[in-house]
Amino acid sequence: MTGSLDSDHLAVLVHEVRSPVAALSAIAETLVDGQLDGETGRSLIKLVLLACRGIERIVTDAAVASIRPEPVDPVDLVSDVVAAARVRGAVVALTAAQDVPLVHADPARIRQALDNLIGNALVHGAAADGPVSVAVNVDAMVRIEISDTGGGIPAGELERIFEPRVRLEPAASEGAGLGLALARAIAEGHGGTLTATSSDTGATFTLSLPVHGR
Repeated sequence: MTGSLDSDHLAVLVHEVRSPVAALSAIAETLVDGQLDGETGRSLIKLVLLACRGIERIVTDAAVASIRPEPVDPVDLVSDVVAAARVRGAVVALTAAQDVPLVHADPARIRQALDNLIGNALVHGAAADGPVSVAVNVDAMVRIEISDTGGGIPAGELERIFEPRVRLEPAASEGAGLGLALARAIAEGHGGTLTATSSDTGATFTLSLPVHGR
């Protein structure tokens, strides 16, 4: 294994661990404030467990190509990711169609992809704290759409942004420019797709996943 490959693997590992660690930090701050009663406490404990499992999975199995699919309720999964983002202070709205079917997916990997997509939308939206809209719909596939209200993406960059280490605003952006490349690799590893569309009122990333059993 070359030094360059080692460096790339380390960059991926650091990038992917950042999001669940941020969620744990935000939850800890909430708990310090004493918000551990009733349904709120149970929801926070669930998010802690999901973040810990996510870190364990990332550290022990850093290869993006590793997919362990199972029947997954996409609305429940997206709801957990949105809840974690809100705990970190993000403004994220969620809507879902009725009777969305199960998808054939690895929940840990899809959470990674969605964390990256929501994080990207928050950074490149109209302001650092959003707003961001997430919608779950279904046609031939289940479609998870993440939209921001920023200035959009130039038409000539809509494919290039999925290349590793590409950042359209390097002076203002954090991270290694790996999030969108990883998210697309995860989508394609599931037999799905990740595409981007844009206008002068914002960008939308659509993660499409196969319906379970089809």
